[in-house]
Amino acid sequence: MTRAFVFPGQGSQAVGMGKGLAEAFAPARAVFDEVDEALHEKLSGLIFEGPEAELTLTANAQPALMTVSLAALRVLEAEAGLDLARDAAFVAGHSLGEYSALAAAGSFSISDAARLLRRRGQAMQRAVPAGEGAMAALIGLDCEASLAVAAQAQLETGENAVCAVANDNGGGQVVISGTKAAIERAFEVAKAKGARRAIPLSVSAPFHCALMAPAAKVMAEALAQVDIKKPKVPLVANVLAAPLEDPQEIRKRLVEQVTGTVRWRESVRFMASRGVVEFIELGSGKVLTGLLKRIVENATGVSVGAPEDIPAYAAL
Repeated sequence: MTRAFVFPGQGSQAVGMGKGLAEAFAPARAVFDEVDEALHEKLSGLIFEGPEAELTLTANAQPALMTVSLAALRVLEAEAGLDLARDAAFVAGHSLGEYSALAAAGSFSISDAARLLRRRGQAMQRAVPAGEGAMAALIGLDCEASLAVAAQAQLETGENAVCAVANDNGGGQVVISGTKAAIERAFEVAKAKGARRAIPLSVSAPFHCALMAPAAKVMAEALAQVDIKKPKVPLVANVLAAPLEDPQEIRKRLVEQVTGTVRWRESVRFMASRGVVEFIELGSGKVLTGLLKRIVENATGVSVGAPEDIPAYAAL
């Protein structure tokens, strides 16, 4: 099998995402209805109409992005004959997208995924008081150099400082996360080590670092209460950049993912090393498709998040 299905993370959200799918296809509409029922609110209304500031809140953006991704999946199943177990070698998702990938692969229901992501978003938001954490993108440094930047910035900032690599996105784009003072120090360290730019990110919390430990504890409790089945397609896990199928191992790694690095570059390269040449991004935006071109040469990337995207998938 030469195809993998990948699912976007936070930052890909946009007001109106998935609306065309829901209006044109009953299976997509059913996904939005299921999530609304699971959360006991009209999240679909927020997704379709905004306001953007409310949709961008972590507790809303996470289940919203999963909803759009699963709506796209259901449309491909109904309209293009997609059978994930037959047509995919792997699934993978960027951060929250890992939950989308697992729901797509049947490890847990869409309703459980929505409730888990709502709880995850709330826990991540509450883990660090506003203004105490920060994130930044380092442009022009690879992961190894960025790890050195983070270690130096943490050491030089002093007691209680945290600075860690949160996302290794590939193509010379690495995101760091931690306490505000340590991230600010990392700007200077990164420039001294040859970074082209260090860009502060507009985020509500410092994700994927040790400061998220309280959220990891919440997710350990939440995931312990959910039935996780063996996925019908192996999941390439963020924290391992390697495939998982055992439900207990999946549960463990989802907890670790809250504080751990999203090893996206390595994950994509692993899939490519196993013969994957087509990467199908399901959901809002084209972030992962854009990153793909910087990670693997000669790979094909297709994004499916609207009715007009279906012919491109069908043509593969």
